[in-house]
Amino acid sequence: MASQTPAGPRPAATAAPHRPGPAVAAGAGWSTRRWLRVGVSAAMATLVLLGALGMWVFAHSSAVNNRLVDVSSPALIAAVRLESGLVNQETGVRGYGLTGQSDFLAPYQQGLAQQREAVTTLRKLATGDRARADLDLVLERAEAWQAEVARPVAAAPPGAAVPTAGERTAAGKASFDALRAAMASQQEHLQAERADGRAALQSVRSLRNVVFSAIAVIILALAVLVFEGLRRGVTRPLEHLAADAGRVANGDFSHPITPTGPSDLRELASVVEAMRRRLAHELVAKEEAREVLDAQAADLRRSNAELEQFAYVASHDLQEPLRKVASFCQLLQRRYGGQLDARADQYIDFAVDGANRMQTLINDLLAFSRVGRLHASYTPVDLEQVFTRTTDSLSIAIEDSGALITHDPLPRINGDATQLGMLLQNLLSNAVKFRSPDRPPLIHLEAVRDGDLWRCAVTDNGIGIDGDFVDKVFVIFQRLHTRDAYPGNGIGLAMCKKIVEFHGGTIAVDLTHTPGTRLTFTLPAAAPAQQPDTAPEAQATAAPASPDAPAVDGSPAEAGAAVARTEAGRS
Repeated sequence: MASQTPAGPRPAATAAPHRPGPAVAAGAGWSTRRWLRVGVSAAMATLVLLGALGMWVFAHSSAVNNRLVDVSSPALIAAVRLESGLVNQETGVRGYGLTGQSDFLAPYQQGLAQQREAVTTLRKLATGDRARADLDLVLERAEAWQAEVARPVAAAPPGAAVPTAGERTAAGKASFDALRAAMASQQEHLQAERADGRAALQSVRSLRNVVFSAIAVIILALAVLVFEGLRRGVTRPLEHLAADAGRVANGDFSHPITPTGPSDLRELASVVEAMRRRLAHELVAKEEAREVLDAQAADLRRSNAELEQFAYVASHDLQEPLRKVASFCQLLQRRYGGQLDARADQYIDFAVDGANRMQTLINDLLAFSRVGRLHASYTPVDLEQVFTRTTDSLSIAIEDSGALITHDPLPRINGDATQLGMLLQNLLSNAVKFRSPDRPPLIHLEAVRDGDLWRCAVTDNGIGIDGDFVDKVFVIFQRLHTRDAYPGNGIGLAMCKKIVEFHGGTIAVDLTHTPGTRLTFTLPAAAPAQQPDTAPEAQATAAPASPDAPAVDGSPAEAGAAVARTEAGRS
């Protein structure tokens, strides 16, 4: 068979593999992993140094700020409170000495409390020699003034002016002025220390801003270097590789894959190049094989069409000899019945029964083969109407068995009306047929919407199906009972399975239901994809079925009536 050339140019079979030049090999000696390891190590070392520098600046700034907030400012405030306490003492002692009233001792007592609190705070905050010296000088002069003036006047009895108050006050004025001078010197030193702390804090803030700005600039520079390194070492070689591979994918199989970049990317490009060569070589063989398969598929389709046409014609031609055999056997039975011996009558019965069963089997096979081929048009179908027609066609069997058939509100779906009628016909007739002898049949058809599906089920209280046979019941010609117990050919549930699957659904036996049987199946809420018609030649040339066969290509009611007539003929 002559082969066709595949689309796109073919690569030369003897083309030498591409090898990078010396400059490329020298510049791409490192692999991507090595470049990344070195780059990440350098970047991490730089970031660690910058982090250490930033932490030192931050710690130094925090220390200066903490000293200003926790030492200098509280110390100055405590010095001012100490001065306020001593002034309150002086005011209270002077008023008490002039009037002798005890109310004037309250400022004095408050001043002593303020003095003790301020001194306690200053001793905790006085870390330098000068601060301790200033505090000691203030306390020394305060003690001198208190010993000379304050305590003697405060110890005098109340009620009248202290006689020596004026003399002690005048004499203690010089001592208190010296105390004021010591406190002023102390506050001046503390203010100077706080001013130095604020200047240091401002300097540290400036240094911090400079250092953090430098860190930001360095990090930005590192990011630019990393981006540029990745672009040159990884992104650009991968872009070149993707561009070359894209040209090959678009059909230019002769375009070589050029290795660039680090050694591992160059190795990857070499592997892709080898793969391109192999694919280009195999594409020719695949194209030739595809042409052979296309020819074989065309032969297979033609053969299938001929086989389907043969099946239709053969099944129709088989009807005539079967009708003759059945007719003459029945004539023998009517004319010579009772005139021959019992064994001859039995042989005639066997012949009539065998001919009828063969005719029924052929009709069932025809109905089974037509599912999905003759009835493949999807239209809106009202399952309520289908259910009504089906129960009408089964009315005789329903009345004879005393069955009660109920149903949920049934939907309107897209499907094939004839096939859906056959589906309900088989499920309901099975529920009536396989009933329990000790109770009347109770049959219910349910339908529940579940997203894009309708979940339906036919439930009965009959003899049920053993769990060991749940897969066997959907196989054609598989029976679980003898024909004497329950008539039929074992094709009903197989046809139901084919109809449900043709509509895009599934069917199964619910083993949790007891007593009886519960067959669940799904139908799509939307219309399934249309399947192409098969064997048009067979449909055009097939002869009509025998008048004794069920008319499965009619309406659901006609199909149900035909099946009912067939069942009546079997009994």
